[in-house]
Amino acid sequence: MKKLKTIKKKQSGRDVSGHVAVRHQGGEHKRYLRAVDFRREKTDILGRVIGIEYDPNRTSDIALVQYEDGEKRYILAPEGLKLDDVVVSGKEVDLKVGNAMPLSQIPIGTFVHNIELTPGRGGQMARAAGTSAIIAAHEEDYVHLRLPSKEVRKVRSRGFATIGNLGNVDWKNEVIGSAGRKRHMGIRPTVRGVAQNPRSHPHGGGEGRTGIGMPGPKTYRGRSAVGNTRKKKKYSDKYILQRRKK
Repeated sequence: MKKLKTIKKKQSGRDVSGHVAVRHQGGEHKRYLRAVDFRREKTDILGRVIGIEYDPNRTSDIALVQYEDGEKRYILAPEGLKLDDVVVSGKEVDLKVGNAMPLSQIPIGTFVHNIELTPGRGGQMARAAGTSAIIAAHEEDYVHLRLPSKEVRKVRSRGFATIGNLGNVDWKNEVIGSAGRKRHMGIRPTVRGVAQNPRSHPHGGGEGRTGIGMPGPKTYRGRSAVGNTRKKKKYSDKYILQRRKK
């Protein structure tokens, strides 16, 4: 679908002034951005899956859906979705893989993905290959979700989510295999600080193999790399019921 694809602009880790803001990026292969429908806003209109495709910009596969009005859109392909399957989005739809509905309508224990944090904004959670969240409880205007990280948090029940577990589960077992493939992915080599010279990194220099040689490891800009881990409170802390790290 050429209408749903645009050429991805290469950033190569540069900021607006052209300086390197993130190291070890650049040289990736030409890619096309697929316009994936995370909102699932075409409600109560049946859509038929006419293709399952690979997307280089994400770990999960995507499905091309043709709706009854003739429009075509990409959605994330959950595990078990096949060609010619029918999917639909709405408030009163069947509990079927690929269908999208409000969290308030989904029973406890159901696996969901592409979950909206803010109703109407589009799915933001559980979008990677092989991931899903579990509906743990219903509480007034909120739903308790057990996320893939084992964290339990509250999400507004008016937000939409898609039924099922995302496919391409074996993605995590994939072996890159060669340095060239890593370069095609846009990832450049990373050199240890102790292997560099003292002008390029605080850990560099010294005769023979030497350690860090200073109190505490540093970043390449000389800032402390250990400690200062105390984070500030975020607005979303009140929604987290159980941390992923106990």
